[in-house]
Amino acid sequence: MLTELHIQDFAIIDRLDLKFGAGFIVFTGETGAGKSIIIDAVEMLLGGRGESTLIRTDAAAAVIEGTFRLETQAGSVAREILEREGLLDEPGAVVLGREIRREGRNICRINGRTVGLAVLREVGELLVDVHGQSEHLSLLRVREHLWLLDRFAQVEGERAEFGVLYGRLSGVRRELDDLRQRERDAARQVEMLNFQVNEIESAALKPGELSELVEERTRLGNAEQLAALTDQAVAALDEGRETGEPSASDLLGQAAAALQSLAKIDVSRDTDGAEAQALLEQAGDLSRRLRLYRESVEFNPRRLDEVEERIGLIRSLERKYGGSVEAVMAHAEKARQELETITHAEERIRVLESDEATVLSALGVIGSRLSQARRKAGERLGKAIEAELADLRMSGARFGIDLRWEDDPAGAAVDDRRVAFGPGGLDRVEFLVAPNPGEGLKPLAKIASGGETSRLMLGLKGVLARADRTPTLIFDEIDQGIGGRVGGVVGEKLWLLARNHQVLCITHLPQLASFGDQHFKVEKEIRKGRTVTTVRDLADEARVPELALMLGTASEATMESAVDLLLQAAERKKQGRQAH
Repeated sequence: MLTELHIQDFAIIDRLDLKFGAGFIVFTGETGAGKSIIIDAVEMLLGGRGESTLIRTDAAAAVIEGTFRLETQAGSVAREILEREGLLDEPGAVVLGREIRREGRNICRINGRTVGLAVLREVGELLVDVHGQSEHLSLLRVREHLWLLDRFAQVEGERAEFGVLYGRLSGVRRELDDLRQRERDAARQVEMLNFQVNEIESAALKPGELSELVEERTRLGNAEQLAALTDQAVAALDEGRETGEPSASDLLGQAAAALQSLAKIDVSRDTDGAEAQALLEQAGDLSRRLRLYRESVEFNPRRLDEVEERIGLIRSLERKYGGSVEAVMAHAEKARQELETITHAEERIRVLESDEATVLSALGVIGSRLSQARRKAGERLGKAIEAELADLRMSGARFGIDLRWEDDPAGAAVDDRRVAFGPGGLDRVEFLVAPNPGEGLKPLAKIASGGETSRLMLGLKGVLARADRTPTLIFDEIDQGIGGRVGGVVGEKLWLLARNHQVLCITHLPQLASFGDQHFKVEKEIRKGRTVTTVRDLADEARVPELALMLGTASEATMESAVDLLLQAAERKKQGRQAH
């Protein structure tokens, strides 16, 4: 529900700050005072086209802001969008804003944060429906017709059941498409995967092998130097030099013997002899290990070539299938699994095709049942709307619903027929209208705008009020082409409609205006040589002079008539409350 509206520097509006309550709200005033400009501002706030020509002369920008309460189902959907976009501040309210600048820049805001026009429009369409000279006509959007019919028919449960099956079928068909595509590519895919698996398996890779091979290549490439250095170390430890000098082992043996003799004299040095003996034994162990190592060192060009070739193979596989031996082995396992999948694709396809047939059959059953309920509801809806239109001086108007099926070879199974379907069922639904006697039914979306369309929308809205999710409805010039008697009927219907919605209406008929729960008078005046639109909230007795002026002139007779209109409207509203 719209609770506050701020308009600044828009057309002939200098600044307006309006507060709205619930119920039926009327705007009255002379032609050209700016009533429709207020509606134009709301439309722009909802995401309509913004042009710099709408900016008030000498102003840098036009600004429109609206505060809405989020209470209805539409409010819940709007909250979901706000949460999705990270724009939700208060769960129960939202502020939409639009700024049109002179240089052409267009700024949209939600809760003070800049958003794209598409997001503003997505939220705005849920909150307000403007009827008249407008593009915000939800009933003229064919995609809404099926949903409105279902809400009227109260078949949301069956529709949800159909939607679940529709989602299941979508999953089955996605997997089928994937498997069939794989099957088409199977020969090439199998050949490639087999090659990869065979190439990796034939290499017989082992984790850590590469580092061992690199170490072996280093040893083989430096075999002569390794042998010479080992011989040199062994000679120093055990064999002494060619000059006949004692080896390291000989010298350590002499030191150990001397320290043992020393310990016999000075027992405090007993550990020194033991330490020297340990060093002698370690030297012997080192010498033996070096001799064994020397025997393993060989200059083997053939083995070096083998190692180089093996390292090259491993690194080639790593470049092709991953950065390590482990990654290459993981790739081989994945390729084996893909081969297994492809090998068993035929069997899986048969299972999925059976599932698809089962779901298509179930969709046909539920879709047919849903379609029957819609047809019955459509007949009731048509009669109810035609009755509403008769009250609105459109007694010859007819309303119908084009509910049809379309064939599709891949559609749901209904008897011997295949029927196209969507997430909402088998039906293609469109509202049809013949506004005048003798005319054929035509798509509602192609009816021209104007007063006739506004009354048509009112009739439709009156019947579909419980099915309509939009909390705020605005009717611009709904009284075109009707007289005072019908104006009272329209006023009462709008007031009844306001029991489920907030309804704003621009009118020139006092009979209609008398039903308003809140009454604004729009006036135009000259200030400092500039035309300015002002709005007054008329309460109680202040409404009488305005209704009298709408009847003609503010004479004693028209003042009395205005009072009578307000009394009659109050009585009708009292009866309406008791009836509901």
